[in-house]
Amino acid sequence: MTSTPFPFTAVVGQDDLRLALLLNAVSPAVGGVLVRGEKGTAKSTAVRALSALLPAVAVVPGCRFSCSPGSPDPGCPDGPHEPGTATERPSRMVELPVGASEDRLVGALDIERALAEGVKAFEPGLLADAHRGILYVDEVNLLHDHLVDLLLDAAAMGASYVEREGVSVRHASKFLLVGTMNPEEGELRPQLLDRFGLTVEVSASREPDQRVEVVRRRLAHDDDPAGFVARWADEEAAVRARIVAARELLPSVTLGDAALRQIAATCAAFEVDGMRADIVMARTATALAAWAGRTDVLAEDVRQAALLALPHRRRRNPFDAPGLDEDKLDETLEEFGDQGEDDPDPDPDPDPDPGGGGGRPPEEGPQGGADDTGAPPEAGTGDEPGPAPAGGGAGERSAVRAAEPFRTKVLSVPGLGEGAAGRRSRARTEHGRTTGARRPRGALTKLHLAATVQAAAPHQRERGRAGRGLVVRRDDLRQATREGREGNLVLFVVDASGSMAARQRMSAVKGAVLSLLLDAYQRRDKVGLVTFRGSAADVALPPTSSVDAAAARLESLPTGGRTPLAAGLLKAHEVLRVERLRDPARRALVVVVTDGRATGGVEPVALAGRAARLFAAEGTASVVVDCESGPIRLGLAGQLAGELGGTAVTLDELRADSIAGLVKDVRDTGTRRAA
Repeated sequence: MTSTPFPFTAVVGQDDLRLALLLNAVSPAVGGVLVRGEKGTAKSTAVRALSALLPAVAVVPGCRFSCSPGSPDPGCPDGPHEPGTATERPSRMVELPVGASEDRLVGALDIERALAEGVKAFEPGLLADAHRGILYVDEVNLLHDHLVDLLLDAAAMGASYVEREGVSVRHASKFLLVGTMNPEEGELRPQLLDRFGLTVEVSASREPDQRVEVVRRRLAHDDDPAGFVARWADEEAAVRARIVAARELLPSVTLGDAALRQIAATCAAFEVDGMRADIVMARTATALAAWAGRTDVLAEDVRQAALLALPHRRRRNPFDAPGLDEDKLDETLEEFGDQGEDDPDPDPDPDPDPGGGGGRPPEEGPQGGADDTGAPPEAGTGDEPGPAPAGGGAGERSAVRAAEPFRTKVLSVPGLGEGAAGRRSRARTEHGRTTGARRPRGALTKLHLAATVQAAAPHQRERGRAGRGLVVRRDDLRQATREGREGNLVLFVVDASGSMAARQRMSAVKGAVLSLLLDAYQRRDKVGLVTFRGSAADVALPPTSSVDAAAARLESLPTGGRTPLAAGLLKAHEVLRVERLRDPARRALVVVVTDGRATGGVEPVALAGRAARLFAAEGTASVVVDCESGPIRLGLAGQLAGELGGTAVTLDELRADSIAGLVKDVRDTGTRRAA
């Protein structure tokens, strides 16, 4: 792998991605780009290549925070800066690793020196390095929530703040924020999606000729990086010059009242929340005009801005696919398109010429739009199933749609964990309420001031303390222990046999599981899905952070056949065993959705009981959602819950407004099991 970046202008296709990046290069106030797409679609390649196109940055010599010589930050920790010579450096692209610590992102104070000497000894973090450059977060959807919050706050305010026990440092941090993600690995929260100015969907081209050209250029670059870059030097220089020209033209661009009305009407028509969408659209349309070399904003700029700024702001729940109805967009723009004197000759169609209007990047090529995703199968129309056949295929019923989801009661894992940050179960975390203090293991991250002072106080005389300052040694420092919430692995084990196949019943079951999936999304859990029917069990979805994928698998789940309950439990047990090896700190909650029946094989009920006791022996938290219906109830689900060492709840009781004490039942069960 070479360190020579791939030229931006050599990227094949992906026009929307390149345009969004270039618009942010012209006007960083647009707010950054979120790039969504499958792996291997040049997301990272395009982002890394952009930094080579950005103009050099003039900085104050010796300033670690890249202050501009013309207008240095008055609060710069390395300041105040005296007027003097300036120096230039290339524009930076700083990468934020998914596993980075908070101190690595925002910087760290030397707490020991701050307490003992009263000085602000500050080590800058990535937010300082990225000032006046690009901050790139690959797999931003996997970044811990508190890091995302810090990142987006800095992006919004243009400054980073470090607060530690009354000592604070502030420095400027204005950067072009770019995040890439694969939606299969989980979604960002809607409120965080809204903080990205633009979003684009990318996918690999299905055109053979374009795919051939991608491979040809990639191989040529890998064989001779320097020679390949030299062949694209003229194109790179042309785009670099165009960015500089667009930046200079940007202050002269006029956003008329007619364009503003179109922007406001479009945001209102698509029912986006808040006013950020209107502001981002206005800035994007202005940048599009500057990129096209114009000083007025046209309808085509507003349309292109809407396609980039609105799709990710229309999601109402995590199972909604981002997107925009272009017919509705065109109707809205036409209805409010009387631009009068602002635009005497409106042109509703974007100009495909990259040198003119429309804002296309300076290279021809097919549009790299995302492929359509297959819709879930339509609900089946069969009647009640007859006797369950021996095989999984015979007697199979087509999938039915899930009932409307509802708010569920919280299911949590008993005890105190140490897993990934989330919102389900109690855990020792880096963020939360302080519960005590301990000696730091490794770098000190959260100082417990009172405990530190208490540890240092008895030694002041022997350390020769003479002044008012406290003499603090490293052995005195105490790390605050905190309690917060963790995310868990919620593993669904769903009965898809013939006994569950009645249309209304299965629709209600899917609605309940969908509701629990929505709850898992909100609580930052990983989810997995095991189904059983016929003669075997299948892992419909291995543990993942993408509840969207789980919802899609659930929606298309067919039913029919016998009820191999033991096979389903054993398969779930194996999934948990493997997952513990991969992520030992993440605790599991098993949710078994069944009526408790077990058929097929020799002594199926006894076999299911033995499989269930494996979970009880390991202390795995579990809940059985009892799907039994009808006037006569056998209570088999309750018996299964007893074997699992968990609790049982009916579909009706699962609703948040219908059940009191379910969480207490789950916790009490875990307490009794521990005792």
